Amino acid sequence: MMNRWHVLKRLIPLLAGMVLLLSACGRADLSALRPQGPVADEQFGLMKLTTILMVIVVVVVFALAFYVIIRYRRRPGDKIPVQVEGNHKLEIIWTVIPIILLIIMGVPTIQSVFGLAKDYSKDPDAIQVKVTAHQYWWEFEYPTYGLKTAQELLIPNDAVISIEAKTADVLHSFWVPSLAGKIDTNPGGNVNRMFFEAPKTGVYLGKCAELCGPSHSLMDFKVKVVDRASFERWIAQMKEPVALPADKEVADLLTSQCLSCHAIGANGGQTYPNLTGVGSRDSVAGIMINRDNPEYKNEAPVEDNLKNWIKDPQAVKPGTLMPKVELNDQQLDAIAKYLADLKLNY
Repeated sequence: MMNRWHVLKRLIPLLAGMVLLLSACGRADLSALRPQGPVADEQFGLMKLTTILMVIVVVVVFALAFYVIIRYRRRPGDKIPVQVEGNHKLEIIWTVIPIILLIIMGVPTIQSVFGLAKDYSKDPDAIQVKVTAHQYWWEFEYPTYGLKTAQELLIPNDAVISIEAKTADVLHSFWVPSLAGKIDTNPGGNVNRMFFEAPKTGVYLGKCAELCGPSHSLMDFKVKVVDRASFERWIAQMKEPVALPADKEVADLLTSQCLSCHAIGANGGQTYPNLTGVGSRDSVAGIMINRDNPEYKNEAPVEDNLKNWIKDPQAVKPGTLMPKVELNDQQLDAIAKYLADLKLNY
């Protein structure tokens, strides 16, 4: 018994330190425990309710257990205590209490489940977004506006966002922790729907929440929430023509090496991520953060990130379908500079 107590005394400071350390890990843009919208608020409320009930049950059970262990511990000369087996009053009490707890949890849970399952796909005031998951990137289509983009979902802060999610390959899961719960993206015609609202402008981090391959943990995206005027300007600029490089050699290189897969404005194909306005995005490939004054390892100016990505995509995201493009240094510099200058001022 004494040895166990010594072990426990050593574990308590360690566990306390871990609690303090992990309590600093929450971020407003990546935490279900710091909700930033009404859907996330409602889901967080359910988490708090169930957690409080579980804590109460655990505290009461342990308190009763310790009380019984101490109060009724066997002493020298004690006889076998009176047995309470078959006590109908006790049996009714410990049957009714769990039923009451289940009702307390069940009623608001059922209300939320059906309330958050509302379908806004036919709502003319909602922003319709078709989300398609790929290994390892995200495509966002705005059918109402005839637009497609990638890696950044830009939305206004004054509307319901109606999501229709599917996958182009394996199973993925669309999740923006601070705005709403996750939804699976399934193959074929099995389309899942959800909605959320984001009344606070800002940038929120999204993740793939379904193990989908070697770069699953690198399958990030951003949700950029702006005011209505900025959203309308972004829509207009996404539709504007985009000029190819003035240098014909660079333009031909871009056409042969990039536009066979990617779209820039009205040019190119839609098979892989749309690159319109790629220079104004917060990241390259979802994980290489664009910063003119980098502070951390994964940060660099957008032009440098583009060079590193184009030069060796497999080094950044193992398993990605983006091939290694054979370019010399001058060609790589020219392509990266052109792409970095593709900015949208909204």
